[in-house]
Amino acid sequence: QVQLVESGGGSVQPGGSLRLSCAASVSIFSIYVMGWYRQAPGKQRELVATITTGGNTNYADSVKGRFTISRDNAKKTVYLQMNSLKPEDTAVYFCNARSSTLDSWGQGTQVTVSS
Repeated sequence: QVQLVESGGGSVQPGGSLRLSCAASVSIFSIYVMGWYRQAPGKQRELVATITTGGNTNYADSVKGRFTISRDNAKKTVYLQMNSLKPEDTAVYFCNARSSTLDSWGQGTQVTVSS
């Protein structure tokens, strides 16, 4: 199993930016997909963005053009740069590591967008 620790959440005004980090306990070089998901109160967890070992990315339509996912294998860390934040981005953000034999989740970090 891989332990994942998210950080970087907080409160920000609409239009602001945050960068989330997800630090893994082991090398992520061979972990096929690293991703970010979020869950708002009363809603199901949803995909935000994923990135593969080859650098291919996938984004939810609601965040395209505003969020950017990246991975630094040397630092065993995945990032989510969030710009132009909206109140509807308010949620707990979770990091996920997935391969054929792995499906690990972090504990989540709260992001609140409010004026």
